[in-house]
Amino acid sequence: QNEKELQDVVKQQEEKMLHLIDKSGEVTRLKGEVSQLKRSLQRAETEAKVLWEEMRGQEPKVDATYVQERVLLRQEVDKLRLLLLEKEDENLVLSDKY
Repeated sequence: QNEKELQDVVKQQEEKMLHLIDKSGEVTRLKGEVSQLKRSLQRAETEAKVLWEEMRGQEPKVDATYVQERVLLRQEVDKLRLLLLEKEDENLVLSDKY
């Protein structure tokens, strides 16, 4: 009887672990989605910022190519900033580990 109870407890623990693994995978997937949404939002904010800067003091005829180039350059700067912050975070995690 004790053996059967122990087997039941082990089985319940295994089920709990599988459930936690599933939840962990879901959390990881959701974190990826959040990260993607943050990048999309940042891109949109960058475009809006550049367009606003260009439109603020310009004549009605604005060179679309110039504005697009400014948007792309600003996006590249934002990407580089994001990469730098990610690397700094990784370095902090590694420093804390060691």
